[in-house]
Amino acid sequence: MTDTATRVTATATTDDQATATGIGLLVLRIGFGGLMAAYGTQKLFGWFNGPGWRANADGFTAMGYNPGELFGTLAGLSELVGGLLLVFGLFTPLAAAIVLGTMINAINALWSGGLFPADPSVMGFSTPLLFALVAVTVAFTGAGRFSLDAGRPWERGGLKWGVGAVVLAVVAGVVTLIFKAVL
Repeated sequence: MTDTATRVTATATTDDQATATGIGLLVLRIGFGGLMAAYGTQKLFGWFNGPGWRANADGFTAMGYNPGELFGTLAGLSELVGGLLLVFGLFTPLAAAIVLGTMINAINALWSGGLFPADPSVMGFSTPLLFALVAVTVAFTGAGRFSLDAGRPWERGGLKWGVGAVVLAVVAGVVTLIFKAVL
């Protein structure tokens, strides 16, 4: 094979891999972001068999997040906005940080149930942990080729933006837990 043929084959393989990665990230973002947004609408509007704003606020109050109206609304908005930003691949490190910070609080709220509770009536923290892992993954990989971030001046990705998103999420999650403890 000539050098030209090798370069063409290598370029085609690289382009094919980049396209496949972009499609994979698109599917992940739309599926995961869509689920997060749906969870937010359950909390805020009662859509998709959700509790709605009042019951959600009461639930947050019962978990010790006082005032429940503030914390319940914040959780619902975080899931909705973070999820929609992920769906569109827009401001992706920030979107991942929003979701991760919310999941840190969800893990804390469900911690006593354990990872996989033996009692089916007790909710464990495996689902928010899985969601947190997906958010961290997207923070580091970026939105991919098929996103509103791709090729734009505001596009951010890579190691430093992934670390920054995780640090921001941890700080926001811990600050929320501190407010929960003192309010």
